[in-house]
Amino acid sequence: MSDGAADADGTDGDPEPAENISGGAAGGGEAAAFEPGDAETRAEAVVDRLGDIYWQKAYGGRDAFECLVRTILSQNTSDVASQPAHDALMDRYGPGGEAAGAAAGDDLAESLAAADQATLAETISSAGLYNQKSERMIALADRICEEYGGADGFDEFVETGEPGEVRETLLDMNGVGPKTADCVLLFSGGRGGVFPVDTHVHRIARRMGLAPADADHEGVREALEASVPAEKCGFGHTATIQFGREYCSARKPACLDDPEACPLADLCDQVGVSPATGEVVDPAEAAGD
Repeated sequence: MSDGAADADGTDGDPEPAENISGGAAGGGEAAAFEPGDAETRAEAVVDRLGDIYWQKAYGGRDAFECLVRTILSQNTSDVASQPAHDALMDRYGPGGEAAGAAAGDDLAESLAAADQATLAETISSAGLYNQKSERMIALADRICEEYGGADGFDEFVETGEPGEVRETLLDMNGVGPKTADCVLLFSGGRGGVFPVDTHVHRIARRMGLAPADADHEGVREALEASVPAEKCGFGHTATIQFGREYCSARKPACLDDPEACPLADLCDQVGVSPATGEVVDPAEAAGD
């Protein structure tokens, strides 16, 4: 795994910045370079440009159940809020934590399955929706212990199972949606061709014209995975998140003030963005005009 603190100043040779928590130390992976070439699609050209601006990474190797827990914590909140909750959860319930030990065998799934819901909720309170998330985690831990014998068995299933079957199984779990399932496939399983779609990716892909303006999250995922080479999807996901935070925000994209301020301006259709009037609307709303 990469060290987020070292990443920030580049001293370890890994160019990924610490700001992107979900793709930094919490996401695992390592720096990886791909041979440059002429992009076959505009979506690939966008991802190549993002790779030049930020990083190129190969993901995988993170514990699957911890990845599932981490992604549930991040639902409907920011990394800034969910990261402390994840750290507190691992301190209490992870290997060597105060709630682990002989009874749980230092297995995170076993430890959470045996957790008191109120105590778990208090532990993860910084992530918001803590009652709902704690109940969900305990139920998932119970299921994983019952079906896979614990976190290690689940990890093996995610890493070696047929990707379609793994995704279908994850989606069958209560509280696990497409983004969560895809993040587990990417960050834990290291599966190529997986492009998780969060709010940043959903907005930017439609705004740039890389997916239909009225596409839902699944429609955006299908469009990107069909037009971006498998080995570029992972860092395309994390780099798009960083790009959304720095340049292409929901309300004030960089191009509003200066068309040349955005490093992807020449590849963007600006669907729903009007620098002339300063108006910014959802791409679906713009397409319906």
